[in-house]
Amino acid sequence: MRGDKVVATAAEALAGVRDGATFAVGGFGLSGIPNVLIQALYDSGATGLGVVSNNCGVDGGGLGVLLAAGRIARVTASYIGDNKEFARQYLAGELEVELTPQGSLAERLRAGGSGIPAFYTPAGVGTPVAEGGLPLRHNPDGSIAVASPPKEVREFDGRPYVLERGIRTDFALVRAAKGDRHGNLVFRKAARNFNPLAAMAGRITVAEVEELAELDPDEVHLPGVFVQRVLVLTPEQAADKGIERRTVSAPPAGEAVAG
Repeated sequence: MRGDKVVATAAEALAGVRDGATFAVGGFGLSGIPNVLIQALYDSGATGLGVVSNNCGVDGGGLGVLLAAGRIARVTASYIGDNKEFARQYLAGELEVELTPQGSLAERLRAGGSGIPAFYTPAGVGTPVAEGGLPLRHNPDGSIAVASPPKEVREFDGRPYVLERGIRTDFALVRAAKGDRHGNLVFRKAARNFNPLAAMAGRITVAEVEELAELDPDEVHLPGVFVQRVLVLTPEQAADKGIERRTVSAPPAGEAVAG
């Protein structure tokens, strides 16, 4: 079929990956993460990777698998979260980390994918985000080895705004609930999170989809122009979804608990 972007295997989906490649990766915590593609990236043996993602997975899950193996050299993210290995590598000087406000990160990905090199935002004005000094890399003793530089601040209508650069990466890895052979994607609820934005930022975007389907144009969340390769998951892979933190609520006072 002309324009068919479906690939047969995860290894084929990641053809061309090399050491030092950069990746925009969708997901938020463990919601909507491209597990199968992350595992395939691990299996490829590529190292020295640059990753742009809202966070870097959790210990033993998502991007945390690559992190624990020492495959990631640089991370651009909005927070570290509960990932102890992420924090350890950052504070020990083993990993370069650029922390950026969550909304700015989302817009940097969208801007890069839209051909916009930079934009002004009020987020971060008057803080080290704009003024510089955030530790990008630590020394082993915990002191700052490399600090973030100051960013341009400009006034519009009497209010200061900081200049943020758009992001483009070599690859993007995303997960969608449904996709068609042309790369059009539909995301499910919270799993939509950073996936469309990450997909826009990649020069080669690979989508793992839980279901291959014919899509009504009105239901498409991300058009196929942003997607170069589609990997259809098996039912078992599609059902494999982690829970970052399981919580339960106490029953209302006076309500009996079934034995």
